[in-house]
Amino acid sequence: MNQYPEGKLPPGQLEGSIFRYCGALRPEVLIGPGIGEDAALIRWPDGQYVAVASDPIVGASEGAGKFLVHINANDIACKGGDPSFFIVTLLVPSKDGVPMVESLMKEIHEACLSIGAAVVGGHTELTARYDRPVLVGTMMGPTRYVHRATDIRPGDRLILTKHVGLEGMAILASDRPDLLGEALGKDGVDEARQWLNSISVLQEAKTLRDIARFLHDPTEGGVGGGISEIMRLSGLGVELEYGKIPLSPLTVRAQKHLGFDPLHLISSGVLLAVVAPEHEEEALSRLARKGIRAASVGRMTDGKGNCPEDVKEELWGLLARSGGGSRNDI
Repeated sequence: MNQYPEGKLPPGQLEGSIFRYCGALRPEVLIGPGIGEDAALIRWPDGQYVAVASDPIVGASEGAGKFLVHINANDIACKGGDPSFFIVTLLVPSKDGVPMVESLMKEIHEACLSIGAAVVGGHTELTARYDRPVLVGTMMGPTRYVHRATDIRPGDRLILTKHVGLEGMAILASDRPDLLGEALGKDGVDEARQWLNSISVLQEAKTLRDIARFLHDPTEGGVGGGISEIMRLSGLGVELEYGKIPLSPLTVRAQKHLGFDPLHLISSGVLLAVVAPEHEEEALSRLARKGIRAASVGRMTDGKGNCPEDVKEELWGLLARSGGGSRNDI
């Protein structure tokens, strides 16, 4: 087994395993990754805003590089922006060395290519302090929109895309097929695992950004947690129409067998959009034309509403249940 020294990767390895994976080529990038370059230099269009978001992945497993890109890109999209420039920090166990670094960078490169984002810098280090990789991403992108939760008004409609618990079910299918298989069988587990390919909200956010008051990507805490965050930011309540909330039949079967609340299952890939009442039908029509499943599930209200302010997360308890399996902190 190769023994890799701890610390920053030397120039030769940076050039061979990092700099070849820089996502899309963008003309705005004047100075990108390079030996001795302390920062990227990006030409910015006049009259636009800069959206910036940063999120980590701890305890990374296969696909972590792809997830890192998309969870950060989703946050830019929810500000009406186009994810364009990505910075990544990789702390990789020295026992795994350069092969894992290159594998993660290849995933990041391919995910950035798929959305047109360039990798413009970061930091890569081998360390014995951790036994699993730690990934941190920062995404930037231009936007012409200023979406504030304080602009939400009573009577505005809440639209939800795809189906609740999408990401959590996919993680369970990947990390705990033994647990989920009891409810879904092998074919159901395989189908749920594929939902990890649907964790991007870029298409629906771009479709709605010119008519939305506010866009939100519900991650930990699920759709229920995301709605609670909108309530807290806006100072308004939400009157949910629970019967209209889209649930996959697979999630319903898992819920009945395992006893969890899908509304509080991590849900990257689902977009919560708040629109004025006069834009509700237009929003749903646009999404339908794009082939994106969506439903109007409630309205904003001056009162408390019927949605409790609760940000609990169901996934961690499910992953920790007896029967083996591993935890993937995404």
